[in-house]
Order: sequence, then C-alpha cells, then structure tokens
Amino acid sequence: MFNRPNFSTEEGLIKGCLKGDRSAQRHLYDTYSGKFLAICMRYLKDREHAEDVMIESFMKIFEKLSQFQNKGSFEGWMKRIVVTQALMTLRSNRHLMMEVNLVGELEYSNHHYELTHMEAAELMDLIQDLPVGYRTVFNLYAIEGYSHQEIGDLLGITESTSKSQLNRARNALKEKIASLQPKIKTNHG
Repeated sequence: MFNRPNFSTEEGLIKGCLKGDRSAQRHLYDTYSGKFLAICMRYLKDREHAEDVMIESFMKIFEKLSQFQNKGSFEGWMKRIVVTQALMTLRSNRHLMMEVNLVGELEYSNHHYELTHMEAAELMDLIQDLPVGYRTVFNLYAIEGYSHQEIGDLLGITESTSKSQLNRARNALKEKIASLQPKIKTNHG
C-alpha cells in the first residue's frame, strides 16, 4: 500500500517539497500564497507585478528550500525571501524605481488625529498611496520589523536615510489621516 506523505506538519511538508512532490508544493503554495501576495502588494501597487513577484518568490523558496536549517520560523524564512524579491523588483525596474527624497524636509502642521474609527484596510490604502521610497521603508520597518541598518543594507541607502524616509512616511500618513478626520467624524458620528 502506498504511504501518503504527511503534509499536516511543517516538517512533513518541507520533506515532501524537497523530494519534488507536486502535491506538497501545491499545498505549500495554497497555504501561503494569500499572505505572500499581500506582502507583495504592500511594496508593489500593481497587482500584476505583485503576483509575478509572489510566483518568483515561490520559485526561490523551492530552489533554496534545502538551505532552510530549522533555525527560526519557516514562515519567517519564506517571508524574508518574498520581501527580498519584492525589493529586487523595485530596484531593477526603472518605472518602479524608488525615489529617495533627500531634499528639504516638508513642513507638516501638528494635526490632532485619532485612529479609533479608521479601519485597517483604510490605513493600508493610505500607506499604498505613499511615494515608493517612503512606502518601502515604512513597510520594512513598521510592518516587517527590519532595523534601519538592515533596511539600509537591503536598499543600498544609509541608516540615516532610512530613518529620514520613515519619519517622512509617518508625517505624510499623519497629514493624510488628519485630512480625512472630518470625513471620518461625519461618517461615524
């Protein structure tokens, strides 16, 4: 009798993928593709580009799977590949090129704002509307948890430029949230 591999455990799934078992690969893809597409969408506004990057990421994951050493989270290891692939796409495509604004700091008024009535989806939309450089650093720092030094290494910028981009992204988000505030209060109040 044929013994079916156990894909209900991470270890069984990894072993199946390493053996080239198509059903294991499909199971891994089905399990994580939604999460990884969401990550790609945070970096690349265009869904088509994001889907391409997600697929390229899975190809890299399968290609490098033998390098996973069970140190830390398997999902975290895969996420790092997905983020790296998204960043490489940003860097290599001229029309997606990151603009890193080093010229004069924009003045932001000190608006009072509250997020109590703002949905997560609305906030993600605001983040998507940030300039590519701001959005990329914001995602890497605030969402993915990279340090400014790691961001600098990944993007080929200095640590201080990363900090500056994060600060500008936060200020831009504060402005956007403040400008929505009357609309939010009318809709919910």
